[in-house]
Amino acid sequence: MTSEHSSSGRPVQARWMTVGTIGLFFFIFGFVTWLNGILIPYLKISCELNHFESYLVAFSFYVAYVFMAIPASWILKRTGLKSGMMYGLFVMAIGALFFVPAAMTRTYGMFLTGLYVMGTGLAILQTAANPYITLLGPIESAAQRISIMGICNKSAGIVATFIFGVMALNDGDALLAKLKAMDDIQKAATLDELASRVIVPYLAMAGILVLIGLFVRFSGLPEIDPNDENSESADTSHSSRTSIFQFPYLLLGVIAIFCDVGLEIVAGDTIISYGISQGIPVAIARHFTSLTMIAMIIGYTTGVIVIPRYISQSTALRISAISGIVLTVIAIFVPKAASVVFIALLGTANSLIWPSVWPLAIEGLGKFTRIGSSLLIMGNLGGALVPLLYGRLADIINPQLAYMVVIPCYLFILYYAVSGHKLGKHHKSIS
Repeated sequence: MTSEHSSSGRPVQARWMTVGTIGLFFFIFGFVTWLNGILIPYLKISCELNHFESYLVAFSFYVAYVFMAIPASWILKRTGLKSGMMYGLFVMAIGALFFVPAAMTRTYGMFLTGLYVMGTGLAILQTAANPYITLLGPIESAAQRISIMGICNKSAGIVATFIFGVMALNDGDALLAKLKAMDDIQKAATLDELASRVIVPYLAMAGILVLIGLFVRFSGLPEIDPNDENSESADTSHSSRTSIFQFPYLLLGVIAIFCDVGLEIVAGDTIISYGISQGIPVAIARHFTSLTMIAMIIGYTTGVIVIPRYISQSTALRISAISGIVLTVIAIFVPKAASVVFIALLGTANSLIWPSVWPLAIEGLGKFTRIGSSLLIMGNLGGALVPLLYGRLADIINPQLAYMVVIPCYLFILYYAVSGHKLGKHHKSIS
């Protein structure tokens, strides 16, 4: 098997060993990212926040992508993708350390600072890792490889929310009941103790991130130049372009990524607080993010099986958008407790959006691949703004009707799947 080669010229066995290694990194990325689902209700209680304030957790984490995506491309141009992943892990470790003084002083602003720094590190990581895995093999099957990364990422989300849920909110229902009967001094002391529960987990996380960064540094991962790997699919009309803004399908792809990340975070990070707001006990609601992750894993697994053998990446995107609209409408109008199930099922609709948009958006960019990847990473801003808008609507209207905010996102993704990804492509595309 070692003698069999892929279309990119790499031995197939070596390529899939590399996919497995990158999958381990995506597991770590997912562990850090999806902790926000538990952090939102946890900080809402410990720092005494309303819905809008609590969703600043997602805002602080994802807004870092906007400010760091372009600088990340400059960093990666100097370091290469492999070293860039290492530096991203180190920056994330620094962000995790911010949680120690934040917890000791119960200062919400410092928690948000730590989340911003972690988001900065993740921006570097994603700017390196996503084009890396996309271009590791044929671009026609990129969604398949990215789906494997998604399985690793969301499996980590299940593990992270379970462990942190047990450590931080194991007595959530009793704690909420006790807080109502306490005077200000007792309440402050209890909340200080609650805040301190994150110190050990985040210290451990910082250490693990540093160790994995060192592993990346000394691993046998091949270095990939995204500009060279993606140039063979570009035709002469592409190669003659002088600006990234001459690729409208990429720019529309950035908006599609914005919508996708907003959808993922709304479905995964709001569901616990939503369940609690509907009277579901904290002991049960704290596991709801895991339900969304399981739904996403089912979707990713389906993608690995059917793309590109049975359906194209653009067809998968159409199915995702339509099913997302249907599930959202049902979630808004069914009884409140039952709506939790349909919000969790949005994970299946969301799962194949990112894996499908990425290869459709960067196909044939040639020398613009690195900056194009950076722009796509900037689309993670959706994870900052869409949940914040949801939180505002939840305070003004109600948490269930607030989910209507995701419908315009699905409609745009449907447009991108049908025609947006073709705009400006003059050669035969992968769709």
